[in-house]
Amino acid sequence: MKNSFYSLILVLSLFSCVNPTPRKPVTRKTSSFMSKSVDFNKSLNSSEEMVLKKIIEKDTAHTYIASSSGFWYTYNFKSPKTYSPKFGDQIYYTFEVYDLDGSIIYGKEENGLQSYVVDKQEIVEGLRNGLKLMHEGDSITFLFPSHKMFGFSGDENKIGINQPLVYKVKLNKINKKNESN
Repeated sequence: MKNSFYSLILVLSLFSCVNPTPRKPVTRKTSSFMSKSVDFNKSLNSSEEMVLKKIIEKDTAHTYIASSSGFWYTYNFKSPKTYSPKFGDQIYYTFEVYDLDGSIIYGKEENGLQSYVVDKQEIVEGLRNGLKLMHEGDSITFLFPSHKMFGFSGDENKIGINQPLVYKVKLNKINKKNESN
């Protein structure tokens, strides 16, 4: 009885392994999801750009410059210095964050003096690119679309999802790479 049971299991296991045709993978088409996602992002970027351009039009006291990185900025104070931060330089800056209505989200006191080693530390894309445009002593107001800042996740605190932001930044000091070592 014991041998016949083992024989039955052996025969079943041998036949269960014989399958002449392989299974085909299950394919799911996601192109419609990707297409909808692309369309949504294009629409979001377009509407944010229109809102930011309206803010620029209303602010007749300042001249805004369109950056090649996809945001706008204006000088509050332009320093006579000409050196901009380069890879590996350590910079010290302060900043304030506002929503598009001008309400403060994060103040200078809350943020404190920030230290950043250019392109060696992680910060949001818009600020990273904006700091590279500045000179020591400059004070600049940046208008950032949401995809250049915290995007679809927000900062999980005070900044909401897909929220364009206004940053007021002052670059206090630049330590060139060879000076800071």
